[in-house]
Amino acid sequence: MPASYAELHQLLEEKLAALRSQLEDINREVREDGVGYSNHMADAATEVFEQERDFGLARRLQQTYRDVQHALAKFEDGTYGICESCGTRIDLPRLEVMPEARYCMSCQVRLEQQR
Repeated sequence: MPASYAELHQLLEEKLAALRSQLEDINREVREDGVGYSNHMADAATEVFEQERDFGLARRLQQTYRDVQHALAKFEDGTYGICESCGTRIDLPRLEVMPEARYCMSCQVRLEQQR
């Protein structure tokens, strides 16, 4: 596990590259597969289901991609590792598990309870 902010920065860079590759793969697959070319209704339904699943996965990957970009931008402006809600330092163990975390654990729990 990373033990320093420099290692976390490197981890975020690697994660961004991996997410970019995954998004390109999904987008290519969705474009190539298309829907409606099947002769059987059940096959068409399966195609629609798989395409919707891929769209959902792509949306989640895009959000994670934006979160990682945001974390890298915070490195640039010197605010990485600071909770966006209360302004305290985010514990290093949390950042090691989720380097794109925006909130300390207390604020994250509070935000999730409000949903």
